[in-house]
Amino acid sequence: MRLSLLLRRPFDFGQREVAHWFPGHMAKGLKQMRAKLSKVDCIVEVHDARIPLSGRNPLFKEYLGIRPHLLVLNKVDLADLSHQKRIVTQLEQQGVGKVIYTDCIREENIKQIVPAITERIGSNPLFNRSENPDISIMVTGIPNVGKSSLINALRRTHLRKGKASKVGGEPGITRSVLCRIQVSENPLIYLLDTPGVLSPRIESVETGMKLALCGTILDHLVGEDIIADYLLYTLNQHQQHSYVEQYELKGPCSNIETLLKKIALKLGKTQRVKALTGVGNVNITVPNYSAAAYEFIRSFRKGDMGRVTLD
Repeated sequence: MRLSLLLRRPFDFGQREVAHWFPGHMAKGLKQMRAKLSKVDCIVEVHDARIPLSGRNPLFKEYLGIRPHLLVLNKVDLADLSHQKRIVTQLEQQGVGKVIYTDCIREENIKQIVPAITERIGSNPLFNRSENPDISIMVTGIPNVGKSSLINALRRTHLRKGKASKVGGEPGITRSVLCRIQVSENPLIYLLDTPGVLSPRIESVETGMKLALCGTILDHLVGEDIIADYLLYTLNQHQQHSYVEQYELKGPCSNIETLLKKIALKLGKTQRVKALTGVGNVNITVPNYSAAAYEFIRSFRKGDMGRVTLD
């Protein structure tokens, strides 16, 4: 079968409506951020490098004022950078003055951030705080893009100190604006970690699916079966077929049930269920499709499927 016959164009989102499918209202977090603004000199927005254009919350700019702004595209080790120049150009056209790619692991990436902050602040006065020599920044972003990991990486790089913020693989680890955390000695920089805040108006179901695929929305709110199906569709569209070898398929496929059955059997993710037959109830072993979908999605998020940029 020709590969072109395998590709579904477009993906069938059914009759789902964005407003009812994706949660986005996190007004409490924004209110907490605004209350701290008088002590902030620069906003550092962290976003996932796999979705550099999708899902950024426009309310950050609207609600957090005109302070100098730095965009950090994190998890770059998971992203395909072949279109990096085009993406940076589009971001600049949207008013983003400075973009830095990081992965919170390689120190050379992290070392770019402090000089970029001081450059962005430049000759601007420290807002209402001219008597204080230190720099205060606020780290913002949607859930699960690596804000806390970035903070810990900054402390590890510049202060040789350990974790100051909790990290995790699920959205919602940071739930409130924390106290000031020192991340640099020279220059003296403190920052505020903040809870992830999604836009209350996700522009389309496809944008919402990209956010879900990158783990910025709790999986159960969308459905792991749907996320897994969209992942398979996306990998085929990007001609990323490493899943074929990983799960020992004969070739690329477009049927998610076929793939999940193969994953379940390969990894032993099966379950015993009762079946009614002509001779009574019998126990049979069937694939656990939910467990297989869970495995497939998390394998992608770890980078096992190769580098993919969804925008």
